Amino acid sequence: MKAVLCKQFGPPETLVFEDLPSPRAGEGEVVITVKAASVNFPDVLIIQNKYQFKPPLPFSPGSELAGVVKEVGAGVKAFRPGDRVMAFTTYGAFAEEVKTEASRLLPLPEKMDFIQGAAFVLTYATTDHALRDRAALAAGETLLVLGASGGVGLAAIQIGKALGARVIACASSDDKLAVCREHGADATINYATEDLRERIKALTEGRGVDVIYDAVGGPYTEPAFRSIAWRGRHLVVGFAAGDIPKLPLNLALLKGASVVGVFWGDFARREPARFADSMRQLAKWYAAGKLRPHVSETFPLEKAPEALKLMAARKVKGKVVLIT
Repeated sequence: MKAVLCKQFGPPETLVFEDLPSPRAGEGEVVITVKAASVNFPDVLIIQNKYQFKPPLPFSPGSELAGVVKEVGAGVKAFRPGDRVMAFTTYGAFAEEVKTEASRLLPLPEKMDFIQGAAFVLTYATTDHALRDRAALAAGETLLVLGASGGVGLAAIQIGKALGARVIACASSDDKLAVCREHGADATINYATEDLRERIKALTEGRGVDVIYDAVGGPYTEPAFRSIAWRGRHLVVGFAAGDIPKLPLNLALLKGASVVGVFWGDFARREPARFADSMRQLAKWYAAGKLRPHVSETFPLEKAPEALKLMAARKVKGKVVLIT
C-alpha cells in the first residue's frame, strides 16, 4: 500500500510518497481501507515537530479518515470487515490503509459519504465539546467565532445556531465571510479591515458577547476578550495564527469571565460516556440537516503536500480532503 511519509521534520514539501507493507491488526485493533482523509491544522504542526504529540520518524501524518474495515484483531466485537466507518487517529491517516485501536472508530452514518465522514469527527466533536460541555452555550446568548471560515469555525456556527444562539462570525476576507453567512452566521466581522472591538460593541449594543470560540489566538484574542460580556466564557481551542497570546488576567476579574481550555482528545479518552453522548447528539443534528461539513477542495493522496501548504497559509475554507 502507498502512504505519505514524514521521514524528517520540516515543511510539507519534505514529505514523500512511498510503498509500505500492509499493516496487520493486533489484539483490539482494526485495519481500515482508507477512502478519504481530511487535512487539519495539527497535521501542519506535527510534520514540523511543533505539535504536543511527537511520533517517532518515519510516520504518516493525518488524524481523521473514513473508509471500510478490512481486518479486525482478536477481541474486537463492535466492528467487522466491510463496515463503513469514521476514525480519528493522532497520525497515520494519509495512507491507503491504516491500523488503529477499535476504540477510535465510529460507524459512518447511513446517509454520509466518505468525504463528509472524513471531515466530520474532529471538527464537530471538538466544537460540540467546546460549546455544550465547556461553555454551556444557551439559547439566546451571543457567540463570537474567530477564524469562522475554517473547519472548526464553520462547525461552531452550525452548532451555535442548533443551540439557539446568535452567531457573529469573524474572518480575514469577505469571501471567507460569505461562506460563514451561507452556513448560518447572523453577523460578520472582517478583522483585517474592521476594528474588532468597535464592531463587537456595535453588534451587541455595548453588551459584549457571551461566548468566544477562539481557534486562532495571536493578535485577535485580547481584543475579543476585552469585548466579552459579564460572566462570559472564552474558549481556548487552538492557535492557528501561530502565536500563543498572553491575557492580562485583570480582564477576567473585571468581567467575572472565564478562560476555558478545550482539549477534545483527552476529553474523548478520559470521559468516554460523555463523548458517546456528544456523538449521538451530533448524529441527530446531522440527520436533521443542521450540520453540513463544507469541503472546499479535494486532492489525490499523493498531493497531500499541496493540501498542507493551503492549510499552513490559512487559505482553506471549511475542510480539504485527500482521496485515496
